[in-house]
Amino acid sequence: MAAKGARIIITLECTECRTNPDKRSAGVSRYTTTKNRRNTTNRIELNKFCTHCNKHTVHKEIK
Repeated sequence: MAAKGARIIITLECTECRTNPDKRSAGVSRYTTTKNRRNTTNRIELNKFCTHCNKHTVHKEIK
């Protein structure tokens, strides 16, 4: 199915959950959002609340 516009759905994943084995729970925090691929060609990094770390952390775009 081809995308009609420039907006695509991306997934943001917590960077601390991925690298820290001594965290509070066994999950990884993930958010989904959209971005305009023409205006933002690089990967997005946003500060979001991680329910597994119980604090605001950097979430990076994954493929």
